[in-house]
Amino acid sequence: MLHDPFQLNLRHLQAMLAIREHGSVSAAALRIGLSQPALTQAVLKLEQQFGHALFERRADGMLATPVGEQVAQRVDAALGHLTLGAKALPHGAARPERRMTTTQLRAFLALADAGSFVAAAAATGMSRTAVHRAVGDLEASAGETLVDRRGRGISLNAAGRRLARGTRLAVAELAALLVELGLHPEGTLIGLGVTPTARALVVPEAMARMTAETNTAAFRVYEGSWAELVEPLRDGVIDLIVGEVRDYEISDLAQKPLYEDRLIIVGGSRHPLVAQERVTLDALAAYPWIVGLPNSPLRGAWEELFAGRALPRSPIECGSVMIIGRLLTNGDFLTLLNPDQAALQIRSGLLAQIGVPLAHATSAIGLTVRRSWRPTVVQQRFVDVLLEVSRDGDDVTSRRKRRVADWI
Repeated sequence: MLHDPFQLNLRHLQAMLAIREHGSVSAAALRIGLSQPALTQAVLKLEQQFGHALFERRADGMLATPVGEQVAQRVDAALGHLTLGAKALPHGAARPERRMTTTQLRAFLALADAGSFVAAAAATGMSRTAVHRAVGDLEASAGETLVDRRGRGISLNAAGRRLARGTRLAVAELAALLVELGLHPEGTLIGLGVTPTARALVVPEAMARMTAETNTAAFRVYEGSWAELVEPLRDGVIDLIVGEVRDYEISDLAQKPLYEDRLIIVGGSRHPLVAQERVTLDALAAYPWIVGLPNSPLRGAWEELFAGRALPRSPIECGSVMIIGRLLTNGDFLTLLNPDQAALQIRSGLLAQIGVPLAHATSAIGLTVRRSWRPTVVQQRFVDVLLEVSRDGDDVTSRRKRRVADWI
């Protein structure tokens, strides 16, 4: 049974799209320069692999079945990603994707991920010689060097990175197709990027609810700043990022806010300002601060808090909540955090909120996805669960707001 996108033949997929576009085997054969028997065998092979009829054979031609149309849409998107990756090759041959094979692409991606031919061979089950040959053949098809070889190590050059991105996105589309057709035994794997501001409450609850609801969802979680996660998102390694959303449009990415938090000032539970009901800027400026990294939302909010006056001493720049929490309990530092980030340590008595939430400093938490992303049913359900967990309508006494208040 078909369960791996690399079991598919790219030429068969291209043939299927040609028949769908031109309405018959004979018309497709004239347009793409393949024989009618070759096209017919390509479709039969795909129908055998997918376990469904892809076309209705009629006297006036061939019409895609509903499953055939579903397959065609995913295949069209997959080949589109591969074509874009190939077009980005600055000195490559014309339409190199038409000469590439899934064996070549499988070896190439394994090499890109593993960093050596030995590790790529182990990951794919191919021999080292076979991986060398497949990558070399791919470079010949592309008309360009994709891999820089330095002794025993390798790295992708700029052309290789562009093709790898297109290939990963193409494979992701075909993997989604196998899930939709019930051919992938492990269901849907969701690559989830999570920033420090979003991982404390909402994401774990959504994942727990999703895994309790269905056994067809699995998660691979990547942690980091938004800047660290956005390129893996573009590469197709990650399907969506949950974290801060930008206040500007990004051409290839779509953002959807989930909720907005007012930032809080946090210190150790024994900080001198904890007992004060009203905390002035002068009092806050008298203590050292732990601030976010340059260009981060938390750093911008801190600078805005003290706008028009000299910034307090800030000897530490840090994005790790774990490190920040430890520092706050070992000195008179102050910092700005989202309520979710500090909730566990405030509840445990290690940290304390100082003053009231800042009126001017809000942090919008939401989803970032590729505009080209076509989620499976399971992936879309997880997005819906994130929305459900994050807010309960527009009621200001929503379930989520009550939960955060209880935690803190």
